Amino acid sequence: MENQSRLQTFLSNPSRSLWTMAVPIIAGMMVQTLFNVVDIMFIGWLGAKEVTAVAFVSPLFFIIIGLTVGLGAGVTASIAQFIGKKDKKNADNCAEHTILLGIGITLILSMLGIFFGEELLMLLGASGEILDIAYIYLKVLLYGIGLVVFSLFFRAILAGEGETKLPMIIGLIGTLLNLILDPIFIFVLAYGVKGAALATVISQAVMFVSYLFIIFIRKSTYITFNIKDFEYTPSILKTIFKIGIPSSAAMLIMSFGQAVMNGILINYSSEAVAAYQIVSRIDMLLFMPILGIGISLTTMVGMFFGAKEYKKLMWIIKYGISRAVYITTFSVIVLFISAEMILPWFSNNKEVLDIGVAYLRIIILVYPAVGISVICSRICQALGEGMPLLVTTVTRVLILTAPLSYYFYITGKPIEWVWYAQAFAILVAATVSFFWMRFYLKKFAIV
Repeated sequence: MENQSRLQTFLSNPSRSLWTMAVPIIAGMMVQTLFNVVDIMFIGWLGAKEVTAVAFVSPLFFIIIGLTVGLGAGVTASIAQFIGKKDKKNADNCAEHTILLGIGITLILSMLGIFFGEELLMLLGASGEILDIAYIYLKVLLYGIGLVVFSLFFRAILAGEGETKLPMIIGLIGTLLNLILDPIFIFVLAYGVKGAALATVISQAVMFVSYLFIIFIRKSTYITFNIKDFEYTPSILKTIFKIGIPSSAAMLIMSFGQAVMNGILINYSSEAVAAYQIVSRIDMLLFMPILGIGISLTTMVGMFFGAKEYKKLMWIIKYGISRAVYITTFSVIVLFISAEMILPWFSNNKEVLDIGVAYLRIIILVYPAVGISVICSRICQALGEGMPLLVTTVTRVLILTAPLSYYFYITGKPIEWVWYAQAFAILVAATVSFFWMRFYLKKFAIV
């Protein structure tokens, strides 16, 4: 009954409902970003070797998170559509399929880590003492793989029913606990990087137990789990995979694209790589509101699509895109004016600052296009279509940005041409995303 009223609330006041969902998502992402900064700061106090070792483990866990978050987008959209259709049985069944999926992913990834963890680290380039430290860190984190997978899936399930506040609170509890435990395990107990990993796993366990308490004991969610009512339904898994696998692949391609860009930029200078990484961190912070809007739209558009409330669906799409453009346009103005004041917070190297300011002032000009691209891809996911995000990402990263950047480097162009290549690729990707969205809106007779 609770979620029927939430659906009606969404329909009666879509704009307020969007921000009610988006604000906790944005706050949660900011807290997680703060934790990542502080966590690496604690590890940095141990020494450069420890930071390097953790850096070699990070790509492996990015794959785990990318896979789970990608599939989670499919879970969110599927549950939202079932709720829109007022089909609680299949909404519950979708959540139960997600649990089975989580068990399978946990077993596979855990086995890979246990039997091939050291080899994977060597494949990534770790060796000697760095490899030893990285493997110690990885072995402890392997105990938390299932905790990470299920916490992300529970968050996706709750997002599907329109609940984002509880995941934010649980994430905040886990982050604060990790920040408390980090210095204790790393320095007081002198466990080093092993202590950092232990603090992370314990925090993940607390978050996992919190989700179990809310969903299975307190039962304060609309979605309920009842094994007796479970029906294996291949079409549900097909929908999750149809949305989730392209989304996961897109995240991995973006990570690969960053590595490729680093490889190209290092030929200009190490300062160019540093400037690129600094501006990328600024990007992450600024696009949190856009991601919050996009994730909220996945739920709302999914529900409205399931309920066949097409006028409301089109209204919330236009509202979401317009707000994304307003926010990014404001960011363009602020950053263009204050670029020379903001970047010194991250580096005092003059060459890094000069390159970074020039890069930031070029790339921010296409920020509104990035906002449009993110929103349009999320809307396609909400309609049950995951390929647009993958096609857009492949176009932007593999077809345009990487080849053009490399071409400009080998033909002796200055580094600004690499930034122009990125901006051009973003504009093309935004155009492709928009037309994908229009195509599906017409295909499903929404417009």
